Parts: sequence; C-alpha cells; structure tokens
Amino acid sequence: MKNSIQHIILYFLFCVTASVFAQQETTKGYRIEGDEVVFTFDKRDYFEVTDDVSQERIPIGNVSANIQNVAVSGQFNNWVKDKWIMTRINENRYEFRKKVADFDDEFSWEFKFVINENYWAEPEENTPNIASAKDKYGKNLQVYNLKMYSAFASEEGNTSFYLKGYEDAEKVIVAGSFNKWNEQLFQMTKVDNGWYITLQLRPGIYEYKFIIDGMWISDEANPNKKRNEFDQFNSLVEVKAYYTFKLRGHKNAKKVLLSGTFNNWSEDGFKMIKTDYGWKFTILLSGGKHQYKFIVDNQWILDPSNPVKEYDYKGNVNSVCMVR
Repeated sequence: MKNSIQHIILYFLFCVTASVFAQQETTKGYRIEGDEVVFTFDKRDYFEVTDDVSQERIPIGNVSANIQNVAVSGQFNNWVKDKWIMTRINENRYEFRKKVADFDDEFSWEFKFVINENYWAEPEENTPNIASAKDKYGKNLQVYNLKMYSAFASEEGNTSFYLKGYEDAEKVIVAGSFNKWNEQLFQMTKVDNGWYITLQLRPGIYEYKFIIDGMWISDEANPNKKRNEFDQFNSLVEVKAYYTFKLRGHKNAKKVLLSGTFNNWSEDGFKMIKTDYGWKFTILLSGGKHQYKFIVDNQWILDPSNPVKEYDYKGNVNSVCMVR
C-alpha cells in the first residue's frame, strides 16, 4: 500500500454493463470527468415526456420549445424537482456536475430528468443503463439505473495485485467484494512474469480472487484466506488509512497519550505530539469504528471536540471515530 492513501478522494465508478465497466464509456444520462459526475440531458434522446399531474405521455416537441429549466431528480436527492438545476450547454443539451465524494456509500441509484418541474423525461426502453419503476398510478416507467462502487483502477491507487506466471493467458481479471465480484471490471495488465493492477480501495477487509481466462483461483502468494460458501478459499486483503487524532488545549500538560480499541486500551498509549493548538497523533487504522480516549497527565478524558460517544461492554463511555 502506498502512502498516497492519505490523499484518498472517494471516487465512485458508475457502471451498467461489462464494457462500460472496463472502458468507463459515456452512457446516456451521465458521464465521468475526473472527480465529477456530469449528468447529461439531450432533448433529442427523448420522443415523449410524462406530465406529472395528468400522467399523460405527450410528445417532447410540445414542451421542448419552451424549456425554462431541466433538473436531475432521483433517489440521491429524494426525487426533488427544483434543486439540481442543470446548466444549458447549447440548444439541445444540459449538464449538471456533482462531486463524486458528495454521494453516499456503495448503492444502486435510480434517477431521471424533469423539465420545467412538471414533465418527466424517462429513457426509452432500448436505452442502456435503465430499469423499470412504477409511478403512483402503477404504470411502468423507465428510469436510469446506476451502481456506485468505491473501488477504481489507478496507478496512484493504494492496493496493488500481482499474479505471477500465466504468461499464456489471454485475459486476467481481479474480482472481489470491493466490486461485487464483477467478472469484467478490473482487467489486469500483462507485465514481465505475470499480471498486475493497482486499485484505489476504501479502508476495509476485502475478499478477492483472480479469473484467468474464466477460471477462478485464489492468490497463491497471499497466505491470508477465508473459506467461502463453495467450500473453497478466497484471498483476503486489508486496506488501512491514516487517521489523525487531535486534542485541542491542555498546552500545559506534561504528557498526553492516545488509547483505544486499536491498541487494546494500553495505559502506556501512543505518545501524542505537541502542536500550536494542543496535541496530535497520526496512525494507520483499519476501516470501521474505533473507540478511544486521551490520557492527560494520567487522567483519562473523552475527546471534547467529538460529540460521537458510546458505551463499551464494561459500561464505560468512550469517544468514537469512523474510518471510511
């Protein structure tokens, strides 16, 4: 793992089909640009729209000449019709940009576009990247359907996979719990004596396997494995992230320690470093929840800047941090 994990930006891959996964192609409804999702509406892609009041399907030509605004509406914004207003690019096309980090965890989202806060532009049935949904009258309508994965391939990623040998293979894929075991998304690159890929993964423990021309195998070079439901073994990789604990004030303290679930509540703790504002300590932590406290000149205290607290199994109240 590389130290660049300190600079992780949560990046979601929006995927529909295997080819979209592999090539990150532009699909109808959105595209990816750097760390942004660009929602795209082109009125030429639609023949009809749905009137929100009457639920009638009418030709888009009836409204396209008088478009006041177009908005993105979906599960990610509770289907509001007047918030994510798109920018007009030209006579036919509108765009709306959103940082991928603004979205929540891995999930499947449905969305579509709404014109003048009243006319829903649903994709046609033969459009890639769609799903069916029922309106309030029970009528089937099409919506864009996209899945978000927090893993993506990058030379600057924090987790590298290497498979030695198999030089005669035509295609090698790494698949795991980080991408719902997708069999096409992460195609490895052939290198000297094997295959290689670097991924950016969020902190956590992941199971994975290699797929060599359709044949699934575990990572022979990795001793960490877990038995799966097929009575075989998946390889395991743990991704950690740097987390900095800060205690403001207590500048006159002689010694400040950090103690928590990550060091078995050691009373010797991790010795914190004095700063202009107080004290700090940076540590690599696994993904998930961690309880902690500070020890200021032998006195245990909660983190006064962190409102998140919970009881442990002994009934003590501790501060809580989440590493994602």
